[in-house]
Amino acid sequence: MTSSNDIRATFLGYFGRNGHQVVESSPLVPRNDPTLMFANSGMVQFKNVFTGQEKRSYSRATTAQKCVRAGGKHNDLDNVGYTARHHTFFEMLGNFSFGDYFKEQAISHAWELLTRDFGLPKDKLLVTVFSEDEEAPVYWRKIAGLPDSRIIRIPTSDNFWRMGDTGPCGPCSEIFYDHGEHIPGGPPGSPDEDGDRFIEIWNLVFMQFEEGPPGTRVPLPRPSIDTGMGLERFAAILQGKHDNYDTDTLRALILASAEATGQDPDGRWKTSHRVVADHLRAGTFLMADGVMPSNEGRGYVLRRILRRAMRHAHMMGSREPLLHRLVPALIRQMGAAYPEIVRAEALVTETFKLEETRFRSLLERGLGLLAEESGKLGEGGTLSGDVAFRLYDTYGFPLDLTQDALRAEGRGVDVAGFEAAMAEQRRRARAAWAGSGEAATDAVWFDIKERVGASEFLGYSTEAAEGEILAILQDGKPVEGAGPGAEVAVVLNQTPFYAESGGQVGDAGLISAGEACRIVVRDTQKKLGDLFVHYGTVAHGEARPGLAVLAEVDHTRRGAIRAHHSATHLLHEALRRRLGTHVAQKGSLNAPDRLRFDVSQPTPMTAEDLAWTETEVNARIRENAEVTTRLMTPEQAVGIGAMALFGEKYGDEVRVVAMGHDPAATEKLGVYSLELCGGTHVRRTGDIGLFKIVSEGAVSAGVRRVEAVTGEAALALIEDQARQLSEAALALRVAPAEVPARVAALVEDRRRLEREVSELRKKLATGGAAAEAETIGGLRVALRNLGDIPARDLKGVAEAILKGGTADVAALVSTAEGKASIVVGIGEAARGQADAVALVRAASAAAGGKGGGGRPEMAQAGGPDAALADAALDAVRAALAGG
Repeated sequence: MTSSNDIRATFLGYFGRNGHQVVESSPLVPRNDPTLMFANSGMVQFKNVFTGQEKRSYSRATTAQKCVRAGGKHNDLDNVGYTARHHTFFEMLGNFSFGDYFKEQAISHAWELLTRDFGLPKDKLLVTVFSEDEEAPVYWRKIAGLPDSRIIRIPTSDNFWRMGDTGPCGPCSEIFYDHGEHIPGGPPGSPDEDGDRFIEIWNLVFMQFEEGPPGTRVPLPRPSIDTGMGLERFAAILQGKHDNYDTDTLRALILASAEATGQDPDGRWKTSHRVVADHLRAGTFLMADGVMPSNEGRGYVLRRILRRAMRHAHMMGSREPLLHRLVPALIRQMGAAYPEIVRAEALVTETFKLEETRFRSLLERGLGLLAEESGKLGEGGTLSGDVAFRLYDTYGFPLDLTQDALRAEGRGVDVAGFEAAMAEQRRRARAAWAGSGEAATDAVWFDIKERVGASEFLGYSTEAAEGEILAILQDGKPVEGAGPGAEVAVVLNQTPFYAESGGQVGDAGLISAGEACRIVVRDTQKKLGDLFVHYGTVAHGEARPGLAVLAEVDHTRRGAIRAHHSATHLLHEALRRRLGTHVAQKGSLNAPDRLRFDVSQPTPMTAEDLAWTETEVNARIRENAEVTTRLMTPEQAVGIGAMALFGEKYGDEVRVVAMGHDPAATEKLGVYSLELCGGTHVRRTGDIGLFKIVSEGAVSAGVRRVEAVTGEAALALIEDQARQLSEAALALRVAPAEVPARVAALVEDRRRLEREVSELRKKLATGGAAAEAETIGGLRVALRNLGDIPARDLKGVAEAILKGGTADVAALVSTAEGKASIVVGIGEAARGQADAVALVRAASAAAGGKGGGGRPEMAQAGGPDAALADAALDAVRAALAGG
């Protein structure tokens, strides 16, 4: 039997040998089409190549593209499990020509590959062509030798492809396989075409026109080819099966489901096994491409897929989480072709288990309510919208899950009633918000969020993606357009820009639509929790709602921010290991040029503490360990030792970031750092490059702040310090290594000289004190303006004068640094007759100061104006004289 893996390899190998570049599948989340929820065909990643907006180094390509059709305008979810050929996840094989070969060679490749390499009988194949295409039938007759009876002309749009209302378009030629007369159904274009006898296996699109305004269509200067062959459908033919779910890959997953549940794969629960197999693939590949379960956008579609599978697992009697146990079976089947699911195995497994554990706690009660309410309905009755909404709101049942559960009973759901209940809930939520005291200026964001929904953040896996402008604000008000120079706030449907939170600053970059519009984004902020707002300036053209744009994060800036954020995690753990587990984060800033980290720590960190910490962090950087992310409940995360911020509010699910290896840390899954964090991080610790502490100091009582730099900023700091060291060595006329010793010697010399100068100043100041002493109120008083003598020396001079016995009172003033510094000392014989504190306060007031203090025998004060120094001495003289 030809396996699915063999088919994929044969297809890619054939076109690779025929001059095509083998291109890896693009992610399931399109980066170049804001109108698509998921990649749904092979041409999605080449859309801009076909339109001429992008150039590549090759003109021919071939791919095996991962595709999902669930949610949005392409949604096959309701039919999965019930039909032979509907899937949420499937693979599309394709070959593409970008202005290189056209119809004749495309038909030749297809016929040769199908009949020679895959060995399909020629008499089992027939084709359709667009009725107005006169070239394709000629080539089919010439190359394949098909008679006109097996070249069917189709006059409808089914055989004419369009990229959109405008843009590239062209006729198609579809290849069908005839399963034989024993299968009901007629050829395409016949009244019985919906039967299963004739199955389309490959669609060749001849992209040869440009669709303009209605009624206008012109030939493209370089016609192109876009083809698509569903791998599952084609595998069924080559493996002699009539049902995609009987092919090797899906059958293996069905058997794994049967073994895990103990239920016959082809018995009563056949449909449920199919649902589990299909949704296992969709869920795994979506998570591997960065989509996580949530209540908005793509994440909600994923959650709907998972909960549908979980309900079917529950129906089969599985009382423990099932999906995570099936991941190894999927990896065995598809991991070699798609290594991303191998890399994501731990994340996928844990997320499956988390989702199923949480949902199962609600499932039985929700199903009980559904059974109770549906039991009240007559045959073919309709479940009320209020009940369907209660199942959604209270038990987490998406509407389509309720519809699926009632389908087997032939019952429906009042969808209009469900939507009305949903609208009423939104109204109540808005009323509650309006009465919560939120700033009135935020009302505009509530209006926008109600209208456009939450923003889809793509920035964990990409720094560039197309999006659609949903709203523009100027001066705080929505506008329909903004021209050059306008300061705007822009909301997109999806964005790679990180909005400031968790200490990480918001992204900057560019939002553009070619020559039509260019917005320079300087910051990104969150409003109402999950509405991402880009603040910037319109640099060119006009920004307007509905415009498709390319959002590009400043790569260099984001890289520096990521490095600082990841280094903060390593710093946190290093400080805990050095100082103790009392160390906890009290605040942080992760910016492109630095990191700032505040921690609980009662005493200053020593130089040895900082040196050890810096060395430890750099050792972890050199380890170059992979940085991994997992999704858990906050309780689970804390239970495995993840660090959480005290007082922080977390949702039902949190991202847990792990980095570094430490086999001894069994309580933390053997990793060095394990923290709850929603920020962006490096892929490996080695990407941080280098870590350098800049400073450490107090912020408040019991809180210390460490500032540091990484990567280029750390290198720049070290280079600057090295330059300064070289300049210092040159000035000191020593080698750089000798600078510390030379500086220490110079410092000691300076201290010695300062001591000598101080002593000389004291001698000069005290010389002639007796001759200059005045007798005031019966006391000998030395009143001296010592000029720019340092204020710190005044007390010593006063003590020397009094000790010499030539004066009973010493009142001294310094005018250093433009201030009047005053000291008054009282000798032993005069104590009780004069109060130093009272005298110094009088002097301070005269010099423009306030107060002063000390002891009755020695006090000091100051005034802001050195010009009033003599007035201060006069005030002492007057106070002693009783004036």
